[in-house]
Amino acid sequence: MALGKRPPASAVAGPEPKGGTAAVVAVLAIAVFMSSLDLFIVNLAFPSIGQEYPGAGLGSLSWILNAYTIVFAAVLVPAGRWADRVGRRRALVVGLAVFTVGSLLCGLAPGVEWLVAARTVQAVGAGVMVPASLSLLLAVVPEQQRARALGSWSALGALGAALGPVIGGGLVEIGWRWVFWVNLPVGVVAILLALRLVPESRDETQRRRPDLLGALFLALAVGLVAAALIETADRGWASARVWGLLLAAVLCAGAVVVGSFRHPAPVLEPGLFRSRTFSGSAAASVLYYAAFGAFLLNTVEFLTEVWRYSPLQAGLAIAPGPLMVLPFARLVAPRLIPLLGGVGRVAALGCGVGAVAQVVWLVLIQAEPAYVTHLLPAQLLGGAGVGLAIPSLLGAGSAGLPTAHLGTGSGILNMARQVGTVLGVAALVATLTAAAADPLTASRHGIALTIAFFVAAGAVCLAVLVRRSRPATVAAALPQPRPHEAA
Repeated sequence: MALGKRPPASAVAGPEPKGGTAAVVAVLAIAVFMSSLDLFIVNLAFPSIGQEYPGAGLGSLSWILNAYTIVFAAVLVPAGRWADRVGRRRALVVGLAVFTVGSLLCGLAPGVEWLVAARTVQAVGAGVMVPASLSLLLAVVPEQQRARALGSWSALGALGAALGPVIGGGLVEIGWRWVFWVNLPVGVVAILLALRLVPESRDETQRRRPDLLGALFLALAVGLVAAALIETADRGWASARVWGLLLAAVLCAGAVVVGSFRHPAPVLEPGLFRSRTFSGSAAASVLYYAAFGAFLLNTVEFLTEVWRYSPLQAGLAIAPGPLMVLPFARLVAPRLIPLLGGVGRVAALGCGVGAVAQVVWLVLIQAEPAYVTHLLPAQLLGGAGVGLAIPSLLGAGSAGLPTAHLGTGSGILNMARQVGTVLGVAALVATLTAAAADPLTASRHGIALTIAFFVAAGAVCLAVLVRRSRPATVAAALPQPRPHEAA
């Protein structure tokens, strides 16, 4: 069976959803919301964690975030392939269970090293459940309802990431361990709902084992780049250690690329990247999420270090931005697509709005607290940009993916988001550390870095995504299944 054709229904999905597509989308959205929430929920817990574990600076604490993000990125594609093989609902439930156990271990961690290790467990669960969630949505939801469902799914993911500091700020007032324990009841409920409401879906032609070694090299490559960026703050770019880390990262990345051309089920599917739309969406996502990750952490650091807000106050100050995400993703972005002539232009507009929001904040930023007149306008504008950009980037990348590659394609797109977050956070930590003597100046440098990432993401959208790619282009670029792999 050619991959460019839709496989038989039996190869894709099971029975109709028991509670209707709306209930299925709601359950699947819980998974992406939880995984995105935990990307940034720890930001406002850093001061409390640092107080409990003396000697832990921002550089070491950032690995509580980076370890989660790196492992999350590395697991996504192999997990997507595994979900295609064994059943996407089964993978979703396994991912939710591992994520929930990891959350329990995070709350019990006796030190920073143990916390980082527990975050890797959490990340494995997130990396399994997210591609399973998205591929289930694409396989189960009827095509005429898919765009709206995809907008809700991706918007809730963005909302989870943006609400991380907000929710984290409230929970830190109780105790930083509750930042992780809050996932326990949600995870249990999500597992029960998934088993009851979500139909099973799998690719019966998928027989190849995922490239686990490639996933390991990918994690090492991203982690080494992040470590090199953080090291530059203390050692500078002339350091042999920095360049050694970058060289090792290049070698690991080379191993990933070589393996992707040789392995029957690679961590990066070369055929997918021959699609202009898919590769452009992945590249723009890396840059956009670098901006997004840097923006969130920089804002949290400014509010707590310069304006001396408590974690709860800082969380509430960030809240208006996330509240703009869902209405712009659900109501505004879909209406702009036909008006602007394509989803790529809407994504570019979202990047531009994000950049403008940061320019406004750069102009208005000051040492004296002035939330309503200075930070709030930038927060509202930035939230609108997130609601426009993130669903559009995901929609552009998902367009034309063959059903048999839903898990793989969605995994790569989500992987690009996590890689971008790691690089953005690492670059910001280096920027803030280099100017640590003057927190206000450090914040300004962080804003400038964020603007640069947003502008670069918008430029990629305009250069690559404004031209539509026919669905057949993606399918035709992918390898055909071998005779022994056919159902």
